Amino acid sequence: MRFGIGLPTCTEGLMYPVPFADFPEVVELAQEAEALGYYAVMGNDHFTTPRYVRRSFDRPPRFYEPLITYAYLAARTERIKLMTGVLVLPMREPVLLAKQVATLDLASKGRVILGVGVGAYREELEAVFPDRRRLRRGELADEMIPALRALFTQRAASFTGRYVRFEDVELFPKPVQDPLPLYAAGNAPEAARRAGRYCEGWIPAVLSPDEVRQRLEIVREGARQAGRDLTGFDVAPQLVVAIGSTPEQARKRLRGSQLFEHLVSLQRSTLRGQDLARVEERCLVGTPDQICRQVEAYRAAGVTHLSGLLFAADTLAEFREQMRLFGREVVAAFARDRAGGSQ
Repeated sequence: MRFGIGLPTCTEGLMYPVPFADFPEVVELAQEAEALGYYAVMGNDHFTTPRYVRRSFDRPPRFYEPLITYAYLAARTERIKLMTGVLVLPMREPVLLAKQVATLDLASKGRVILGVGVGAYREELEAVFPDRRRLRRGELADEMIPALRALFTQRAASFTGRYVRFEDVELFPKPVQDPLPLYAAGNAPEAARRAGRYCEGWIPAVLSPDEVRQRLEIVREGARQAGRDLTGFDVAPQLVVAIGSTPEQARKRLRGSQLFEHLVSLQRSTLRGQDLARVEERCLVGTPDQICRQVEAYRAAGVTHLSGLLFAADTLAEFREQMRLFGREVVAAFARDRAGGSQ
């Protein structure tokens, strides 16, 4: 099992209070995560402030663009993977995005994992691109992912779709990784099929082990339709973590956090239909020993990577405390397990 932390690139006002982390502190978190043995950092992507955040805080959150952040981190870290979680495809132009990602993969010596999705807040797209109010974001994603793949792999790439068009583009240098790992994010059946059809991995959010197992059948269906082999496919859900010395303390930490309010906001999009009265079943909540058992349940369901873990913390000091404790008690335990030969 691999583990990654959710780096606070664009999380002020959403998962965490305003203010939360200055840019140098974001860099320090990535460096410490590497030292603690985490596999990846995963930064999210926002261009403007969602309306519910504006109503909640009297000052705007600071959103650090993830690819620029990672270009800086490429020179400040050595091993940790630089994962986007996720880049919002409807906000990005494909040829420029491919050039940025290929350059970042070169600068980081092959450490990029490109997680992409349609975005949780349609209002953000409509604020930045008012003429895209009628855009079918899923259809765009179904064009953007193979278009990016063509740019990453072909000498001269062309693509003609409803939303994405370019002709005879030579994009060099190519990424160091071949293939550059592309992951599709989302809980909806369309997102799961997209991951199976086109990608090296899938990033659902806040699902129970049973829900992951069920949706993996949809991923496999997408792969079968595309004639793809999923050997090595990375099942990488993003979960919330709340660690405490007792189960009660951990539950209180989760329920009283800004992160819990963010989950409430996602009931209109990513978490549509979820009952937050039972949210602990879809998170890692409890003592370190309990969380280790919960991780085992995810592994048994087919999960290979707990990506972008979101620690229930309302201060940076609390975030660091949770990240360190999880690293010492959970990441280290599964590292020992791997060293002992268990799969």
